[in-house]
Amino acid sequence: MGFLLLAALISLQACSHVPQQLRDGPPVCPTPVEVRADIVQHIGTTVRWGGTIAKIDNQPTNSLLELVSRPLSSSGRPQETDASNGRFLVLIEGFLDPIVYAAGRELTVIGQVQGLEQRTIGEYRYNYPMLHAQQYYLWQPRQSLQPDPFYYPAYPWPRHPYGHYWQ
Repeated sequence: MGFLLLAALISLQACSHVPQQLRDGPPVCPTPVEVRADIVQHIGTTVRWGGTIAKIDNQPTNSLLELVSRPLSSSGRPQETDASNGRFLVLIEGFLDPIVYAAGRELTVIGQVQGLEQRTIGEYRYNYPMLHAQQYYLWQPRQSLQPDPFYYPAYPWPRHPYGHYWQ
């Protein structure tokens, strides 16, 4: 009986696809749009946000990342979608290599809302919610599925075992 219980616990652990760094995040949190609309109410709130890195700026003691917000999947990974809740800034202590944390990579962050910082996107003035990161996870690049140019199905027509040779 004990063996079955141990096997069940191991299989449940194997099903968990949320990275360890992201498991302590809040179950429900405001979006960047909601925070921008009422910053006073949300200062100090812990959130779990994610998105695509737009820029990184290494400062003397920390790194500041600009992210384009994306909705998160159940695993905490930003979804591949054009839907966005705006942009936000993340302050991470220490140095992050800009080659590794490059524009286009996906990042999920657990952090506290610190306030708004006004910057420009082109010439447009934009109020960025600012997070101080407590935990973060850089996702591996997605594998693009490219069709094999040399693949030829053995039976291209399911009803005819010899495919187009039957005709």
